[in-house]
Amino acid sequence: MEDYMIRVLTKNKQIRALAVRSTNLVEEARQIHKTTPVATAALGRALSAVSMMIALEKSGEKVGLRIIGDGPLDRVIAEASMDGEVKGFVGNPQIDIMLNEKKNKKKLNVKKAIGNGELYVRKMMGLKEPYESKIQLISGEIGEDLTYYYTKSEQVPSSVGLGVLVDTDSSVKAAGGFIIQLLPETPEETISKLESNLNSLGSVSRLIETGITPEELLDKVLEGFPYDITKVTEVGYNCNCSKERTLEIVNTLNVEEIKESLKEDGYVEVTCHYCNESYRYNEEYLKEHLEREW
Repeated sequence: MEDYMIRVLTKNKQIRALAVRSTNLVEEARQIHKTTPVATAALGRALSAVSMMIALEKSGEKVGLRIIGDGPLDRVIAEASMDGEVKGFVGNPQIDIMLNEKKNKKKLNVKKAIGNGELYVRKMMGLKEPYESKIQLISGEIGEDLTYYYTKSEQVPSSVGLGVLVDTDSSVKAAGGFIIQLLPETPEETISKLESNLNSLGSVSRLIETGITPEELLDKVLEGFPYDITKVTEVGYNCNCSKERTLEIVNTLNVEEIKESLKEDGYVEVTCHYCNESYRYNEEYLKEHLEREW
């Protein structure tokens, strides 16, 4: 099955919702970064989230999500563009497997891996200055933290559900999620019915494992609320780095650092955090392309 995201609006104009199937996307990220299961779960949730968050924007180019914690995972970074391209990485991809012993011995403990910290949402608005806001993490579960972010920072009552199911061979068995938002003046009876639906939903990743589509997922979340699909977007892992783009990183180094690297190795090497692609620059190339005094 292909990965894709849908955005819908209920016919009563009271609820907007999004759902995504991101299994292939998260598995590709796992293979690129060689993440262990708990790192896969955290990164997969973030990637699933941004693939939907970008569709909530009316304009702009990209949405970035940064989660910086004091746990062993260090950080989770994810970014999505308007054309469905998604990428990300974690600070410590080789984190030891961490399980939540209190509730379910088989559940990966993303909360403990992230720890306490902050969540940042950055919106790149084309020619305008980027906009960034942050909140303190309330749980480290990512879905709950984004629920809090939308309600507090954007004043939009929301519910965010994210799931990543990792198989016994560490591959991604299922991944996806949803975002539900109430529109202004939604009556209490609608809120109560929606809360009842969410409480009876169960695990998002387990539902996706059964082959459920984003439409079928929202059929369950929005049971009793007919809706119209307003947008469908394919999503996939894609990094737009290049030798020319990555040269900007080299340009931040001082000349002495560059010369030292050239002397020791014969080149300057930069590796992209998002895709692990490495680029090498020899002295001739740098002198021709760097706008610096040597």
